[in-house]
Amino acid sequence: MKLRFTRFENARLESRFFAIGSVLFALGAVPGWAVLVGSNVDNLTFALGSVFFTIAAFVQLRLTGRWRPGAWKGPARADWWSAAIQFVGTILFNVSTFAAVRKGLLSGQEDLRAWAPDAFGSVAFLVSSLLAFQAVRIRDRLWDPRVRNWQVAVANLGGSVAFGVSALAGYFVAFDSGALAVALMNLGTFVGGLLFLAGALLMPPSDGVGSRE
Repeated sequence: MKLRFTRFENARLESRFFAIGSVLFALGAVPGWAVLVGSNVDNLTFALGSVFFTIAAFVQLRLTGRWRPGAWKGPARADWWSAAIQFVGTILFNVSTFAAVRKGLLSGQEDLRAWAPDAFGSVAFLVSSLLAFQAVRIRDRLWDPRVRNWQVAVANLGGSVAFGVSALAGYFVAFDSGALAVALMNLGTFVGGLLFLAGALLMPPSDGVGSRE
């Protein structure tokens, strides 16, 4: 007997893993957390958050189906590309956050750039969110209108923009760790994490069909 999760169960997993990852990113951006636990644990917080993002993104990609050239049009195609690009973005976050953990452990010094989402991952998230928003705009739903709706699309788009702002501020921090740039970097990551959390929590349960074999 091979166990296979229903679409409903997969959707719940996706929502929960995105929620956990979002909380970890928001927590890591709180200055008081870094002071309390130290820079190494703070960097690890981001790294663990990126892992949960990746698991959730993989589940979402599977829910959109397999890529079949020419088989999908309109919202369905945008949905698949959104999920695929988002998954790539989470992998980029994995690489950057774990590199920050490794660097911090080796040098014993805090790297302020590690607080901000990686620029390439942020770009991938922004493109993914725009595609998802386009799919919702066209049809007001993706694969399941009771799971993916315009409120989720707007929250995720806002989170992607906030992560982009954080990444841009992190670029300036790399050259000049001014208080304003650091504050903007932390704020962007924190707000982005909260918006992604809102998007995950706004994904209501559905009666998606599936089977166990």
